[in-house]
Amino acid sequence: VQVVESGGGLVQPGGSLRLSCAASGFTFSPLNYDMNWYRQAPGKERELVASVNSAGDRTTYADSVKGRFTISRDNSKNTMALQMNNLKSEDTAVYYCNLRSKWGSNSWGQGTQVTVSS
Repeated sequence: VQVVESGGGLVQPGGSLRLSCAASGFTFSPLNYDMNWYRQAPGKERELVASVNSAGDRTTYADSVKGRFTISRDNSKNTMALQMNNLKSEDTAVYYCNLRSKWGSNSWGQGTQVTVSS
C-alpha cells in the first residue's frame, strides 16, 4: 500500500489547516485497514493524534487535540483527512498518515510539515 500526505504548511496560531492522505495499491479491501494520523515534533517521539476505524464510524483523538481536530475517511476514494482548527504552536510537527491492517501490517507516508507560528 502506498500512502501520500498533502496539505501541510505555515499557519498562524488560531488558524486552520486540512491535511489529506491518499492510499493506493491495495491487495485486499481497504475495509481491512484502520487509518491514523501521527505526528512527530523535533526532539520528541512520534505520537498518535487521531484514528478512524475501517468503516469510518468510530474515531478517537489524543487529549491534546480533542475538540480542535476532526478525522474523516472516504472509502469510495481511499482517502483520509484531518481538519485542524484553532492551531497552537505546540501542534508544530511533521504529520504522518498511517494505515494499519487487521493482521498488523503498517504503511506510512513520507510526512507533511505543519508549522504554527506568528
